[in-house]
Amino acid sequence: MKKFYIIVLSTILIISTAFTASNTIGVDTDKQQVKVVYFYPNPATSFINFEYTQPLDKGYTLQLYNFIGKKVYETTVTGTKTTISLEGFYRGIYIFQLRDKSGKIKESGKFQIIK
Repeated sequence: MKKFYIIVLSTILIISTAFTASNTIGVDTDKQQVKVVYFYPNPATSFINFEYTQPLDKGYTLQLYNFIGKKVYETTVTGTKTTISLEGFYRGIYIFQLRDKSGKIKESGKFQIIK
């Protein structure tokens, strides 16, 4: 029985190490991605702010997804700041995506709502 646990744990360790290594292959550490959006407060309770480091062209959208992947909010970005009221949002982890007018994701991240 002990040998079985050792084999299972060894297999899990090997798989997780291989997965981690495969995620880093081809990443150029010399190129740093410039952040376009900053968000605060995190964790949030009643509202969350998204500030953009540069004026964005018309057609940019900000989308929020709950942790299971359902889109729960979308707005067109105007100006250099977006404030979203979290009334009606449930406690949990949310993902944001900033998309350009062609639909390409320019930046994404996660934040937490605590109530």
